[in-house]
Amino acid sequence: MHPSNPQKLTDANATIDQLKALVRRFVEERSWGAFHSPKNLAMSIAIEAAELMEHFQWTNPEAPAIPLAHDSPIAQEISDVIAYSLALANVLGIDISRALESKMEMNCLKYPVGAEYHPKGI
Repeated sequence: MHPSNPQKLTDANATIDQLKALVRRFVEERSWGAFHSPKNLAMSIAIEAAELMEHFQWTNPEAPAIPLAHDSPIAQEISDVIAYSLALANVLGIDISRALESKMEMNCLKYPVGAEYHPKGI
């Protein structure tokens, strides 16, 4: 959250528009827009996703997931992926809610409930 705003955003009270504005403001305050081409942002998403994967590289896949603090290294890497994704959506003018809803509708058709298939994720 911006240091001048004491309100803390949570999943329960934040909108995607607020998160996009938070990222937009951060980028604008630093005059980084010239560096935020779609190519650079897409590459940054991939780089941050690789850094997230690194935390799980040699872990036991059978180990149960445990909740982590919002400032844990894994949470920070997830935040980097999300921040770059929001920045890319800002640059490309993508309405994330509409895009996600459309994608999930396509997934429902591709993977209907009760059908036998190998789970590949969303």
